[in-house]
Amino acid sequence: MFEFKKISPLYTDLYQLTMGQAYFMNEKQDTEACFDYFFRKIPYKGGYVVFAGLGELLEMIEGLRFQGRDLSYLKKQGFKDEYLDYLESFQFRGHLTGMQEGEIVFPFEPILRVEGGLLETQLVETLLLNILNFQSLIATKASRIRHSAGDRQLSDFGLRRAQSFGALHASKAAIIGGFDTTSNVLAAERYGIPPAGTMAHSFIEAFDSEIEAFRHYAEAFPDQCVLLVDTYNTLKIGVPNAIKVAHEMEAQGKRLSAIRLDSGDLAYFARKSRKMLDDSGLDYVKIVVSNQLDEHVIKSLLDQEAPIDIFGVGTNMVIGRPDGAIDGVYKLAASGGKARLKISDNVQKTTLPGKKKVLRYLDQDGKFYSDCVALIEEKEPGRMIHPFEKEKSLVLEGRDFEEVFFPLMVDGKAVQKSQSLFELRERVYERLKRLPAEHQRFDFPHIYKVGISERLSDLRTQIIHQHQGLS
Repeated sequence: MFEFKKISPLYTDLYQLTMGQAYFMNEKQDTEACFDYFFRKIPYKGGYVVFAGLGELLEMIEGLRFQGRDLSYLKKQGFKDEYLDYLESFQFRGHLTGMQEGEIVFPFEPILRVEGGLLETQLVETLLLNILNFQSLIATKASRIRHSAGDRQLSDFGLRRAQSFGALHASKAAIIGGFDTTSNVLAAERYGIPPAGTMAHSFIEAFDSEIEAFRHYAEAFPDQCVLLVDTYNTLKIGVPNAIKVAHEMEAQGKRLSAIRLDSGDLAYFARKSRKMLDDSGLDYVKIVVSNQLDEHVIKSLLDQEAPIDIFGVGTNMVIGRPDGAIDGVYKLAASGGKARLKISDNVQKTTLPGKKKVLRYLDQDGKFYSDCVALIEEKEPGRMIHPFEKEKSLVLEGRDFEEVFFPLMVDGKAVQKSQSLFELRERVYERLKRLPAEHQRFDFPHIYKVGISERLSDLRTQIIHQHQGLS
């Protein structure tokens, strides 16, 4: 597992540190506070989000310490000595409660509840948003690609197009979302992901003939040989040369693993290549395709019954195209023993006050039906109300539900059992099996019901009226 414990607390926005000094100077650093992490819009015009990045976040927060270099820099920026003395012994000692990594989540519901002193809970905001927003974006994209690909193998080819070292987290999130392998060797080593790769056109061009290049590569990697067949002419030169080398390998007791198509009409070339391979007794040789793939292109290829075994997906997955971010936010819900909220002219940006949890209600088949955001002391709300349209409500009484909020960090120590990426991937699979198909379709997915309890709705109205001087 990649080690992030030594990340600097300076990996944050300046205003987190300036607010921290103001809290400290007013002796509010230890005031009890509670923040919520949630998002407002599902990317890709989809119906769900895969929650990812939690494991690393917990590890980072647990190891967050200000070192001498950090403090020296802050001193140069004009921070007060007494505040820097406080930061020198800083350690997060708060609590995180919320959904497990790999959970399926929806807009406007808390995903995490962060509790502790006001200063410490404020200082982790930027780190939390940076890690969770990005990894959840990529895991969701990967999940959509997996939905299209069915049981065919998916390989992450995105390193060269990723946002710099964000590629490490992207490769990790891709596996959580449903991918099988990665071309990113460092991510493979650090996260325990099977590495996968083929060859570039430059390798073939470096030799005087394509057949010579194929033979040298097969000699170098006889047990995992994948030949790129579209450098000069796919069907007239590339595939016939691959067939020759495959038969030469058979004579030596080896087998060609696959051919790769990286340009042109992939469905057409895959069908023609498959027939040529099969007619040559090479039905075991797989076909890999790459080149600007995403969930829609893959669905189109398979709708055309293209005989493709492996998809190498790069740019569109690793950057989360067409949506570059999830709009996750971190909002104060309580401090100093009082529920708090932000009021906005845009009703969707008025936040939910108080310490909350989420209950997931089920239909008669045990599938996900609706999520209710309730105050933590509520046992079983009988009805939930639309977050922004009070005239819309749903009776919950008598329905089965499950808890989706769990202790994740207590007194600054992670309490969740560490899981491998493939265990997390399995959790995503199992949770998606319980999400009705209408929420998973690409075109106009059904909106999953998320509501708030009557008590929470009343609390929000009461606080709004207090701030507006209406009560």
